[in-house]
Amino acid sequence: MPTPIHTLPKHRVVVTGMGLVSCLGMDVDHFYQQLLSGKSGVRPITAFPCDSFPTRFAASLQGFDATGYVDKKQIRRADPCICYTMVAGKKAAQQSQLTPETITNLDKTRCGIIIGSGMGGMRAFSSGVDTVAKKGIHSLTPFFTPYIITNMGGALLAIDLDFRGPNYSISTACATANYCLFAAAQHIQRGDADVILAGGTEATILPMALGGFCALRALSEKNEAYESASRPWDKGRDGFVLGEGSGVLVLEELEHAKRRGASIFAEYLGGAISVDAHHMTQPEQEGRGVAQAMKKALEDGGVAREEVNYINAHATSTLAGDLCEIQAIKTVFGSHAKRIKINATKSMIGHGLGAAAGLEAIAVIKAIETGILHPTINLEEPEEAIQELDIVKEKAQKHHIRVAASNSFGFGGHNSVLLFAPYHP
Repeated sequence: MPTPIHTLPKHRVVVTGMGLVSCLGMDVDHFYQQLLSGKSGVRPITAFPCDSFPTRFAASLQGFDATGYVDKKQIRRADPCICYTMVAGKKAAQQSQLTPETITNLDKTRCGIIIGSGMGGMRAFSSGVDTVAKKGIHSLTPFFTPYIITNMGGALLAIDLDFRGPNYSISTACATANYCLFAAAQHIQRGDADVILAGGTEATILPMALGGFCALRALSEKNEAYESASRPWDKGRDGFVLGEGSGVLVLEELEHAKRRGASIFAEYLGGAISVDAHHMTQPEQEGRGVAQAMKKALEDGGVAREEVNYINAHATSTLAGDLCEIQAIKTVFGSHAKRIKINATKSMIGHGLGAAAGLEAIAVIKAIETGILHPTINLEEPEEAIQELDIVKEKAQKHHIRVAASNSFGFGGHNSVLLFAPYHP
């Protein structure tokens, strides 16, 4: 009889490429340099009139250009979240040396794409609703449905790359990209894929999305001080800052990467997911679901809690969420928590929703590669709960990472934690 899959040894998973589209640019190295310098990507919204909105700023993209990455017709027709996926995914593939020439030598049935979105093609959806309301159903474009569904970015990317392996999207709100990375890694660990592009995408700087979050009273309203509006763990925080973009990693089976001579930037050790089963939008107060995900990630990766010395926190700048995560960190790591460096990427790039964890995973990989952690900006009056912890603030810090945790949590109580480390042969 064949050996059951769950008893087989796991294949090692490494990161061989990264690609992004962000409010701090479309180049990974430039993005990280901006983070290291404490640069805020938050700015006033100019894409549409928003004088009547209580929040009038966001961490929006500037000068995004998909030329050379997306077909000209698709650029005109497709929802931006699809274009973001295509650009970030192809940039990741390029860095991983997955060129048209090298891809021909791969078993493309073992090459996949798992890229999700929290909200999908909202601009295409809004435009379609407006068309039906003003002109009637017969004026609706036949591209309406394909461009609003969350799987289409990965599907179109697969068509361009001829990747025929696992391909689907996951949508778990702000935890989406981590869920996709976790699923991709599991495929590779089990041995049913060699290479998977994984991450998240979001394009929500438009009236319906901004209005929806304003109605929830989830956003900061610091319109006169927008660059300092995203302030995780600060007593003056009043909500998160809406962001957008895409972050994609190339996850690859170690021996496969070595055979084709790919550069290895870090190793994926393990991960876990959980759900609070508590509330649609509010986290469980004691952070039990978050703690559960952290504990299970350590178990999955075979990592002792004392080995973790860096956490890229979810830290959205919301009143309840920031402290729940801190409580969970203290619960899981105990006295070791004060010896862990912690920072918050969202202080500079806002909250990219379904793309957030993908962008933050890239920040984690760059921290491993460079040995430098970016600061958490706007932390002027820290909450008492973090004062005993080692929060990286004010300026970048050198730090040799042993094991890094990347946390991401979403509406619905979805929790996800991934572990990365320097690659050691």
